[in-house]
Amino acid sequence: MPIDTHKLKEHLWEKLENGPFAMVGLRDNTSHCEPLTVQLDKDQADTLWFFISKDNRLAKGGAALVNFVSKGQDFFASLSGHATIDNNPAMIDKLWSGQVEAWFTGGKSDPKLALLRIDISGAELWEADVSLVGQLKMLLGSSIEAGEQGSHAVVTDTKI
Repeated sequence: MPIDTHKLKEHLWEKLENGPFAMVGLRDNTSHCEPLTVQLDKDQADTLWFFISKDNRLAKGGAALVNFVSKGQDFFASLSGHATIDNNPAMIDKLWSGQVEAWFTGGKSDPKLALLRIDISGAELWEADVSLVGQLKMLLGSSIEAGEQGSHAVVTDTKI
């Protein structure tokens, strides 16, 4: 059965909306990833946004990696792209929330505020969709067949 990559991409954005926490890092081999809250703009496909401090190690930008596990631990994504600071006031207004304000006491004009933009250039997506038979096999320690494992795809974009 062929993998429905469109469905996997739809699930990625649904899962990110329901549990928007990801591990984000630069591919510079000098630092680890850190947990951040994804800000989604439905008008911009293949773009993730994060409010960070200007002195955050991610602020220097460059090749980036975002790893995501859904709340239910049934969807996994590894997204690669390019990170830049984009302090467009209109985007800050659009993405601003009380949750963000809790981190930046100076509000939208906080001198430490930076809006990190990651433009996605590729992704690997996994969705665990183990069937009832597959779940029973796991409990009994039996082999899981290919059709009982779920879906996996490597994609060049996440547009739906």
